[in-house]
Amino acid sequence: MAANAPLLELRDAVPSFEESGLMPAPYNLRIMPGECAVIDCRDFERAAMFADMCTGMIPLTQGSIKFMGLDWSTLYDRQLNALRGRIGRIARHGSWLSLFGTHLNIMLPHLYHTTDPFEHVVRRATELGHTFGFPGLPITAPDRLSGADLARAACVRAFMGRPDLLILEDISDMLPEETVLPFFETMTAARDRGCGVLWFVRSTAAWHEYRKAVNIHMRLLDEGLFSLRVV
Repeated sequence: MAANAPLLELRDAVPSFEESGLMPAPYNLRIMPGECAVIDCRDFERAAMFADMCTGMIPLTQGSIKFMGLDWSTLYDRQLNALRGRIGRIARHGSWLSLFGTHLNIMLPHLYHTTDPFEHVVRRATELGHTFGFPGLPITAPDRLSGADLARAACVRAFMGRPDLLILEDISDMLPEETVLPFFETMTAARDRGCGVLWFVRSTAAWHEYRKAVNIHMRLLDEGLFSLRVV
């Protein structure tokens, strides 16, 4: 990626309505390294679909979406997988496999993309677990955890592997109060090394304490994506 180039850029990107249910309107968004974009969206499903579109999982009928200077539509499977390995994501629903313990659910995405020794991955996951309030990595199956512990686990998984982009769906109603400050601190540390943040929220309360550090504020509605003033 060239210096001073956008980390994530949507240029008149029109999603396939049949594939996404998103309004086939042109979406424009540019996030530079280290920037945080907050997108108000009260519809969890719409936010998740927009997040999928930003990661190249929704076909476009026109326009382009580039991540780290690369157009998703021009890449092959191996390149797509490698590039998505640079994205940390918190999903509101799903994405947990109860066939495995939560500790493996946390580590498997990073293990798929890294050449780091297994013990190093375990150590980093454990450190992040402590940051978000776990005494250690939870080995219980995800379907046996509380909503609060699943929210903590989602944070640990998203920050694994020093991601270049964080795509965060709103889990503020599930995240324990004592975990909010560590969440902001970990996100800020990631931004300080150049990680961009795309953060979907349902209300101002979710990001009120972080508002001074937000660079971009937008709203995602049925009609499309609209810029708002950061206050």
